[in-house]
Amino acid sequence: MPLLKPDPTFYPSPRLAMQAPPEKHAFVAALNPPGSKLNDALLVVDVDPESATYGQRVGEVKMPKFGDELHHFGWNACSSALCPYAPHPHVERRYLVVPGIRSSRIHIVDTKPDPRKPQIVKVIEPEEVFARTNYSRPHTIHCGPEAIYVSALGDPKGEGPGGIFMLDCETFEVLGQWEVDRGGQFLHYDFWWHLGFDTLISSEWGTPNMIENGVQPDLLLGGKYGHQMHVWDLRRRRHLQTLDLGNEQQMVLEMRPAHDPRKAYGFVGVVVSLKDLSASVWLWHRDNGEWDLKKVIEIPAEPAEPEKLPALLKDFKAVPPLVTDINLSLDDKFLYVSCFGTGEFLQYDVSDPFNPKKTGSVRIGGIANRAAHPKKPDQPLAGGPQMVEVSRDGKRIYFTNSLYAAWDEQFYPDGVGSWMVKLDAGRDGGIIFDENFFLESNDYRVHQVRLEGGDSSSDSFCFP
Repeated sequence: MPLLKPDPTFYPSPRLAMQAPPEKHAFVAALNPPGSKLNDALLVVDVDPESATYGQRVGEVKMPKFGDELHHFGWNACSSALCPYAPHPHVERRYLVVPGIRSSRIHIVDTKPDPRKPQIVKVIEPEEVFARTNYSRPHTIHCGPEAIYVSALGDPKGEGPGGIFMLDCETFEVLGQWEVDRGGQFLHYDFWWHLGFDTLISSEWGTPNMIENGVQPDLLLGGKYGHQMHVWDLRRRRHLQTLDLGNEQQMVLEMRPAHDPRKAYGFVGVVVSLKDLSASVWLWHRDNGEWDLKKVIEIPAEPAEPEKLPALLKDFKAVPPLVTDINLSLDDKFLYVSCFGTGEFLQYDVSDPFNPKKTGSVRIGGIANRAAHPKKPDQPLAGGPQMVEVSRDGKRIYFTNSLYAAWDEQFYPDGVGSWMVKLDAGRDGGIIFDENFFLESNDYRVHQVRLEGGDSSSDSFCFP
């Protein structure tokens, strides 16, 4: 039902969004581990420190069919609805759009009136997605000014090209492919935009057939995974420019643009370099009307005894950092970097985006280190920092430890476990574990986190 005034969780600018009240609940994608008979679920976690159930699961909704592999998900609407040209200014942030990356099935989950009792109100079956878009494996959800944007990794046969399709933000009808002219773009992964510059930028991973059974060493060593970014005209939906990082930079994944719509730059993580197993973060930026890239952070691989390594890495005698997620605070000051391989979680001051400065680091899990959480200091942990989310005020950081089912098995063959943690961030830098927040799960693996009312990667803004 349309509202008579804008949703109170929508803010014109990131500066105003930082003044929002603290979140009380987190929604977490939960997938069944290999061999499990469970249907996937969306979990609800209490993140209110004043609550008696703080740090515990307090609700869930199970998916109706088996084998979805829930991955990334997002809201039906957000602060971009306040853009001057947005056609739906009175929509409500209420529904989570939750796709299965294996099944290509999309679930619409109502989080009201009680966020602890979410309900599935619509299911879009894969056949409808295939017929209307010729895409499959929906991955990332972003709420745009006029509709819901959905990235997809490939076509219904598991080949390429991948791309973007759109859903109506009120009826959830599948509208169709977004691209009018894709140029030379073929591989696809993430996408984001600069609303102030009418520009969309996308990144690359691989087709479904390249990734669904795990990392394929021949493709990786041959430089066949994604190593490019693509610049698009957002309004005209046309490809403008390809930015190539070089094929030694494999898997150009998570993107985080500056939140201030006056700023034409953003950060993207690269999982691994074929040169030395390092990982990196690159800055895309606009210079004299053209877009360009610069590597601004490099994280080296760490030596390790072969007996501590999975088969995929034994010959290298080293653990690659494997940067698999990043996030940017709403004031564009702090960048957070997850290293799924080494177990390190990093904070950088990016006030000068061309010259990041390391300001914080913690370790948990890791292929070789198996670092413990302070709440259970004698319990070695598998998995590593993975999906990260930052509160709107920038004071709280949450992350989970599962990457992608088939890849979890390759890097942590003895089991990846399942846990979610919270960090507290200092105003001028520095991060520490909240020793009272350590959520383990014996039934599901946990992946993406969304915070009630919005977070640092859910919304985009048209006003500075």
